Amino acid sequence: MTAPTTTDSEHDEAPAFPDDAGRASARRYGVGVLAIMLVVGLLLGYAGGLLTPQLTRPGDASVEAGFARDMTTHHTQAVEMSLTAYRSATLPAVRQMAVDIATGQQGEIGAMQTWLREWGLSPTGTERPMAWMSDGVTVKDGLMPGMATPQQMAALRDAQGIEVDRQFLALMINHHLGGIHMIDAVLDETGNDEVLRVARTMKSTQQTELNNLRQLQAQANG
Repeated sequence: MTAPTTTDSEHDEAPAFPDDAGRASARRYGVGVLAIMLVVGLLLGYAGGLLTPQLTRPGDASVEAGFARDMTTHHTQAVEMSLTAYRSATLPAVRQMAVDIATGQQGEIGAMQTWLREWGLSPTGTERPMAWMSDGVTVKDGLMPGMATPQQMAALRDAQGIEVDRQFLALMINHHLGGIHMIDAVLDETGNDEVLRVARTMKSTQQTELNNLRQLQAQANG
């Protein structure tokens, strides 16, 4: 359910795409392949959740349900940002990182949505976003911690050249920091073994990705 981490050596070995028409053709083909990968990741996430026995069922206002719903929303924006970077970023290593994040988080979305179905709960609940967190985090303008504003998302879509890389890296670093804050909250408050297992894996993956994102940010800004 998680994305493979990337290393500097893997980035160095990533092949460059051809310029002009060749690059456009390769990227159109690549986006199609990535779309298939996202569907496969989602299905694998669903399967992982279905195969996990549920001894107890969290309620509609539970920490577990709130985390699954809110983190799905959080992940959905990360996938959208990653697809934009995959199509338009300049550095091959940034495009590879975008693939890793998109496919990994799509799989995690599948797992969390499976939990909700297995618990007999709807994808959306009656509680306000982040109400499950006990540390008093509030949602500002409908956005959870680390999420980009509509204006930032529009700027990313409109960016050109290396500016795509720079904006994506800055937004995703902040996005991961917010996501880890949410993960820490559920780790502190849940006793559900499956939620604990997946949340720990999420945190480990995002921490590793944060290190890679910061290294790429230095490269893009240099």
